[in-house]
Amino acid sequence: MLKGIRIIEVEGLGPGPFAAMWLADMGADVICVHRKGGGVTPGMPERSVLDRGKRSIELDLKDPDDIETFLALVATADGLIEGFRPGVMERLGIGPEACQAVNPALVFGRMTGWGQNSALSQSAGHDLNYISLSGALWYASNPGDAPLTPATLVGDIGGGAMYLAAGMLAGLLRAKTSGEGTVVDAAIYDGSAHMMNLLMSIRQAGGFGDTRGQNLLDGPHWSRSYVCADGGYMTVQCLEPKFYAQFLSLMGLSQDDDFKRQFDKRLWPVLTGRLAGVFASQPRAHWAEIFNATDACVAPVLSPTEALHHPMNARGTWVEADGILQAAPAPRFSDQTDWQAPQSPERGQHTTDILAELGRNKD
Repeated sequence: MLKGIRIIEVEGLGPGPFAAMWLADMGADVICVHRKGGGVTPGMPERSVLDRGKRSIELDLKDPDDIETFLALVATADGLIEGFRPGVMERLGIGPEACQAVNPALVFGRMTGWGQNSALSQSAGHDLNYISLSGALWYASNPGDAPLTPATLVGDIGGGAMYLAAGMLAGLLRAKTSGEGTVVDAAIYDGSAHMMNLLMSIRQAGGFGDTRGQNLLDGPHWSRSYVCADGGYMTVQCLEPKFYAQFLSLMGLSQDDDFKRQFDKRLWPVLTGRLAGVFASQPRAHWAEIFNATDACVAPVLSPTEALHHPMNARGTWVEADGILQAAPAPRFSDQTDWQAPQSPERGQHTTDILAELGRNKD
């Protein structure tokens, strides 16, 4: 879908590389500028899944000659992604003004936690910090428990990488028709707050207030996870009455007067305890078999490895290539070919080829 689009990615952490991977997944020519002589970030592999399908060039962005090469590369690009703290690219001499001077149509994507201009723009932070201040963490976890969300998914990826990618695509569309570039200020704080608007629509109807555990999705016995006899877990979220009725039927609780009162908040804690006892009486496989392919809105909690081998994965959502477990690109398109996981480059693997494309071969 993005064949013919070139994106320059300045080596960074987390959401920036993820957004660039997503664009590469959709066919963009993504060139990652790795630090010359740099090492692998602690905790990351030599050849990361996030670099799949990209090309790599090593440059020293403090070296004048390499800065010239970088700007020559920018001149050939449609977009750029960077994830430094505000002001770093400007101090290197390759901020939006310098880059758009050589390429006025460039879409300059900036990925930060707190935004380019804010009270905390120069402060360090991580996923949980951004979503805690934005309000996105508030309803996470069961009442009485400390808020906890899946690592990086709500902040770095949902509120960060995906919003950066969407902003890049919007900028690219306008640039194609107007010839004008733009600067995309993608802040995890902003994006994670924006994702709350579905809950805010429920709040309009009185379904969500500020008290945790008393709301439509974070308090009921029919909207949570339960532990099974073998230590596995099942998720239950049968909001609609017709689905809730099927859930009760399959659990043998259709005639229980208390369970019939689905939206009685006073009963939620009691009914949660009763369901916890029922689910704990059998292993996960037992419950998974009972609820499989029903409308009761109940499903087992799988690890990524288990998801790889689940029948649902006939879609090929999870793949294992060269021993590396990874998820296939999303969304899918009607005219796409079968996807094969591309290799991730070694650092600087394409330096010579890219320099040749730019006519900047060095003896």
